[in-house]
Parts: sequence; C-alpha cells; structure tokens
Amino acid sequence: MIRKQIAAANWKMNLSLSQAETLADELMKSEIKLDIHQQVILAVPFPYLTAIHQKVNHHNHFHVSAQNCAATKNGAFTGEVSAEMLRDIDIQYVIIGHSERRAYYHETSDILVEKINLALEYGLKPIFCCGEPLSIREEGTQNEFVAHQLKEGLFHLDAEQMKHFIIAYEPIWAIGTGKTASSDQAQEMHQYIRKVIADQYGHSIADTVSILYGGSVKANNAEDIFSKPDVDGGLVGGASLVASEFSTIINSLKSIIL
Repeated sequence: MIRKQIAAANWKMNLSLSQAETLADELMKSEIKLDIHQQVILAVPFPYLTAIHQKVNHHNHFHVSAQNCAATKNGAFTGEVSAEMLRDIDIQYVIIGHSERRAYYHETSDILVEKINLALEYGLKPIFCCGEPLSIREEGTQNEFVAHQLKEGLFHLDAEQMKHFIIAYEPIWAIGTGKTASSDQAQEMHQYIRKVIADQYGHSIADTVSILYGGSVKANNAEDIFSKPDVDGGLVGGASLVASEFSTIINSLKSIIL
C-alpha cells in the first residue's frame, strides 16, 4: 500500500461563504497535478461544508473535512455537531485533537478518545493532531510528550482501525507564530512518531500511516519540509487561505515515496 501524500488545509474560523466558494473555485482552476497517491483535504467551517463539498467532489483527489466533532452521539448538546451528522452530508474526514481545541476548550485525552470512537463508528477518517508546546521543546522532552499523546489518544484501537488515521504533528510553538521547525527537526519527530506506531502495531501499519507536518507551512518552505522521508505533507493554516500559495504547497508534495 502506497502511503498517501496529503496537503490538508485548515481554514479555521475564517472567510465568508462567498470568499470560501471563491477560494475553492480558484483551487479548482489552478494548475495542480496530483498523482494517484496524492490528495488535498479542505477542513472548512461547519456552515460551509456542503457548499465546498459540492465545489470539489467531482475531483477524485480533493476531499472535505470537518474541523471537529462532538464527543457524544446525539442529545441535548446545544451548538455541537455529531459524527453521524457529518457522515450524513457525505463528509469523509474530521480533525480531532487540534492544539487549539486542547488549549482553548480543554479537550482531554478522554474526550478525544470518545470523538475518535464515534468518528470511526460512522465511517469518518480522523486527522489526529499531536505536538508539544515551547516549554517542552526547550526541556528536550518533546518525544516523550508526543508519545504520551499518541498512546492516550490512539492505542485503544486495533491495527485495522489505525489504517484509517492520518497523524498531524503540530509543534505548538510554530503555529501562527511565524516560527517553523527545520525540515530536519520535522523529520526527526515524524520518524519518531512512526517508530512509536510501529512498536505498537508493527511496521506494516506504521509504514502506511500518513504523518503530516503542521506549523507555519508556506509556499517557500513546503518543498524542503515535504522532501523528508517521513513527512507525508502538511496541515496548513494561514497559507491555505491564499489559492496561489496553497497551490504551490500542493505541488510540493512528493511524487515518489522514499
């Protein structure tokens, strides 16, 4: 099985509907060439999911993701959106455990486990985020910190379930700060994450899991970061809001798996 190379856009809480539709239209018109093992995932705000899905669903390599889902199946939870609702409108992916959700909304590993279980129950493919804050990086304990996130969030799953996952490593100190881990730092952590997965599930599973880098990926650094053997693309924030820049990032995906 060839490991997917993925350019994932996280639009976060940005854009009007017309701006979102224009951005999707511009991406569709861009000179983007994707091989069979490459794909683009657009994580858009909840109100725009259906509109953007309709814009891109004719393209085999483009998919739409939700940025979050509820930790409960249904019920009296005002403002929440369930995994079942997402699947019912034909959404295939959902981001779970983004550092902003962990920090601002106090999402614990127990909450993330509930979200993951529901996502899988309803056939969604989770994009699971992990990554360390600056204080942990400065202490030099980032490997242990990320391994703990993976073990608490994912290791209740069996090997077959792990095949449906995308991992996004996002060093918190490099999100929206303009700081970026060097390509060597990204490779070091991605290689370690793959080892942690291999130790739990075996190399045959670890070698099929796409691991994305998320942390100030831009058009001028994507090719260098993506060139590393264990970096399978990026989870892109601000740069994904500009069609020309995100198109360059998409075209920076590896054409050959190293």
